[in-house]
Amino acid sequence: MRTPIIAGNWKMNKTPEEAAALVKDLIPLVKDAKCDVVVCPPAICIPAVKAVLAGSNVKLGAQNVHFAANGAYTGELSAAMLKAAGCEYVIIGHSERRQYFGETDKTVNQRTLAAVAAGLTAIVCVGEMQDERETGYTNILVTYQTQMALHGLTKEQVAEVVIAYEPVWAIGTGLTATDEQANETIGVIRKAVAAVYGNDTAEKVRIQYGGSMKGSNVKGLMAQPEIDGGLIGGASLKAQDFSEVVNF
Repeated sequence: MRTPIIAGNWKMNKTPEEAAALVKDLIPLVKDAKCDVVVCPPAICIPAVKAVLAGSNVKLGAQNVHFAANGAYTGELSAAMLKAAGCEYVIIGHSERRQYFGETDKTVNQRTLAAVAAGLTAIVCVGEMQDERETGYTNILVTYQTQMALHGLTKEQVAEVVIAYEPVWAIGTGLTATDEQANETIGVIRKAVAAVYGNDTAEKVRIQYGGSMKGSNVKGLMAQPEIDGGLIGGASLKAQDFSEVVNF
């Protein structure tokens, strides 16, 4: 049995003071969660959030990581820096990073290798655009993205990675893949892992759904056998909304 994992991606929202207030409100609402709970604030908010999370069941994550250990990479943060700041998880390859900041399948792989080597749990995002789904390329794309992202990891390392399937057309649009669509594509992702690392490893990998999951649709999505959690955007910015997803 895979332990479900619900992670909140706050994107570019909240000042440190606002972030601390949010997690302070959140902690009592999710203290009895039957899943792993993660919040991924903006980097500037990590210290403030870490201080409030101490002693709670909510884990801290970051939204991105650089693949180099150090060097002339202005504005970037290394895996060692995130680890030292108290992060346990890091989101890699989110569609917004791919769309706006030149992220490629190769750099997703490099970031994943760096995160895993540092002892961070990578939440690796894969997914298709609307036109790619409409023309029948979803399965080919998510298979390639998944296998490329994990390239160079051992079976044991892959088993600890979290994958987030985010249909790009369902992010911030209010659109959501049907329960069956999400489950089917996540099944394809699991088969992509199995093809390289074997069924035993694939069955251990937790795969989230990341396209507008919220309190009103979480039960149906989480009832699907392949779906192991959610990567939550908008619904993670209010403690009550996020707790409704966590306590599905």
